[in-house]
Amino acid sequence: MKILPFIISTVITSGLVVVLNSTMVLPAALGKLLSPQHGIWQNAESAHEDFAADLKFPQLKGKAEVYFDDQLIPHVFAENDEDLSFIQGYLHAKFRLFQMDLQTKAAEGRASEIAGSKAINYDKEQRRLGMRYAAENSLIEMEKDPESKSLYDAYTNGINAYISTLTEANTPIEYKILDMQPEKWSNIRTALLLKMMAKMLSSGTENDLEKTNAKSILLPDDLKALYPEVSDSTEPMIPKGTVFEKPGIIPVKPTNADSLYFGNTSSIAAKEISKPDVNNGSNNWAVAGSKTKSGSPILCNDPHLELSLPSIWYEMQLSTPGFNAYGATLPGSPFVIIGFNDSIAWGVTNAQRDVKDYYEIKFKDKTKKEYWFDSQWVATKIRYEEIKVRGGNTVIDTVAYTAFGPVMFDESFSNSNSNKRNLAVRWMAHEGSNEGKTLYLLNRAHNYIDYENAIKFFECPGQNFIFSSKSGDIALWQQGKFPARWEGQGIYIMPGEDSSYMWQGYIPQIENPHALNPERGFLTSANQRPVDSTYPYFIPGQWLIPRSIAITHFLSDTTKRFSPDDMMKLQNNYFNVTAEDVLPILFKYVKEEMLTVQEKKYLSELKQWDLMASANSKGQTIYERWWETLQHSIWDDELGKTKSETPFPIEQTTLELLKKDSAVKYIDNVNTVPAETLFDQVTAALKEASIGLVKDEAAGGIEWMKINKPAIYHLLKANLLPFAREHLSVGGYGNIINATYGSHGPSWRMVVSLTPQTEAYGVYPGGQSGNPGSKFYDNFVDQWAAGKYHPLWMMTKNEVSDTRVKWKMVFSKS
Repeated sequence: MKILPFIISTVITSGLVVVLNSTMVLPAALGKLLSPQHGIWQNAESAHEDFAADLKFPQLKGKAEVYFDDQLIPHVFAENDEDLSFIQGYLHAKFRLFQMDLQTKAAEGRASEIAGSKAINYDKEQRRLGMRYAAENSLIEMEKDPESKSLYDAYTNGINAYISTLTEANTPIEYKILDMQPEKWSNIRTALLLKMMAKMLSSGTENDLEKTNAKSILLPDDLKALYPEVSDSTEPMIPKGTVFEKPGIIPVKPTNADSLYFGNTSSIAAKEISKPDVNNGSNNWAVAGSKTKSGSPILCNDPHLELSLPSIWYEMQLSTPGFNAYGATLPGSPFVIIGFNDSIAWGVTNAQRDVKDYYEIKFKDKTKKEYWFDSQWVATKIRYEEIKVRGGNTVIDTVAYTAFGPVMFDESFSNSNSNKRNLAVRWMAHEGSNEGKTLYLLNRAHNYIDYENAIKFFECPGQNFIFSSKSGDIALWQQGKFPARWEGQGIYIMPGEDSSYMWQGYIPQIENPHALNPERGFLTSANQRPVDSTYPYFIPGQWLIPRSIAITHFLSDTTKRFSPDDMMKLQNNYFNVTAEDVLPILFKYVKEEMLTVQEKKYLSELKQWDLMASANSKGQTIYERWWETLQHSIWDDELGKTKSETPFPIEQTTLELLKKDSAVKYIDNVNTVPAETLFDQVTAALKEASIGLVKDEAAGGIEWMKINKPAIYHLLKANLLPFAREHLSVGGYGNIINATYGSHGPSWRMVVSLTPQTEAYGVYPGGQSGNPGSKFYDNFVDQWAAGKYHPLWMMTKNEVSDTRVKWKMVFSKS
């Protein structure tokens, strides 16, 4: 970024923050912010910035070198693991300190310290979910293992070593805008960051509250039809026909479950404030050498998350005499998260498994000190949460902990004053675990056996670990600690007065869905159901279907031998596989004779559409508006009977219902006479959609990028901030392989060919530096938007004179 535009942008930003939220930046701080000696001028980075340094720290055991290439990607060579972790922490802090600080404060429920009173309810929810409690439990496990503790300690020491070098002048610009100071790091903050990832990837895959609302207004047969556990079009992660062993644990269903649990109940007023996006998913696949041009496996991964500046990922190479790994790292946590080493490659997608349940608690009185459980009054554990509020008084929130977990919702906390129900939350993330050990071992793995041993430590969030090796193996394992449920357990709010409704055990790790070297020559996961209906365990979740269908169709081609270039094109594919199924229904049932000239124009344009959700596609916009309007026409009357949130069936369910029976009863609007047919609803939906399309055309056009509005915002989330990138020329959608939708989408794209000399490519929508005043702040964004990649250079020590090396940092013991 040029210095002058950066200064102007920052001044505008600061002024807006002052005007919009006086609790965040006091006007008195504005003068300091503009100080030439200490303010934002000091954060404007020259295009020729020198990142070379000779650094000495007493915590180090030996000497290490960091070589930055021309994209500011560090290649770290250390003599031992502890020094490597120290340096990784130092570099994460140097380039992403504010990001780490903000994310872990938000995870803990401390956003009010930054944003003031408007964040109080968010902080309450984080604390009532038990985020700090969960992190404390995991920290015990993390530090119980001596090897893990030494690495987390070293990582924390590296972060704090960088923080100790900060002056008022070179403190990251966000601290100056917000008039804040950095806070020292500790191992609990790394645990908090990992729990925040657990929330984002395992807390949006259940909808117990919403399904309970649906149960209050729908009959059992309707519930099964609208929310099927196994869809007709399921393309499971583990190939169909896989034979599963008899279950190692058989949970016992309570004798009174049908009457207490499955009977109709009243609706639930409570709902989550910050429920994660259900589209927090990903694509990954591995193709065996039998299907590639090189004869070696290819592994691909693109995790779909909220896109931000700075990016969630930080690219780097980590190397000691014992291992050599490269890939995407997570600022705030050590190790490579997604990547490859000299022998293997690995990646992850979200398992979409439901590992969070709600239980209704009966308290003895308003003190909440006792609750009824197994025919007696049992004492709760009261946790007093102190929420400090910037510019306001400290808020004390009292949270009762039960045998199920913390009481997340009660009369003092909900989004509705009508909430009178006490709901405790049981969440797998509350259990102590050490997911970092999986990553530590994967970074150093050599083969399938090492991979299998490494992933056993990963408990929450459930993830689909894709694997390939230079020995030719490909594998996929859905890994996590999953409750062994009786049929139907965990779909709705459960009674909290009876221990028989608790989790009775966990699916043995070896029985988690997995596959090795399938006959078809490839494995893929795209957040679909992991297995078909022959799997012996009940596994509720929210499955996403279309992407897996599209990827499987492409990789099933027996006439092709794939190259890395083919895989990069596939990651950027815009083909709308859902529209391919939906449009024949829309075209068949629309009454063209009832359409206006304008409506016929939209219909004609859609008939000529190539089914690609490209940036300039008008067909994608028309299709989405028409199909979305039709779904509302079908479901609003049945599911709008309660003011509480009730989920629509996923679009694949709606599609399958219409394909099976064009006269299915849900088509009729129960609130009107006479009864509507599918002809009526499809035609009316196009007419209604056309009204909005005409307005959009008048306002600037209906090209998909103008409607989808792909953008990447700064972490502070204000779209007024000039530190964002808007108006990106990108297509895609959540159910399309290139799953870009608004500010959500592929946060890291990686393609690794496991040839003797590894061939790897990657890109993420951001830049290595978190400083908006640096040219490395967003320099990958245009490359990412264009579907291009850069080679992932696994540097060797004999390449230190390579022209790609631009700066060298030396770390040594003082």
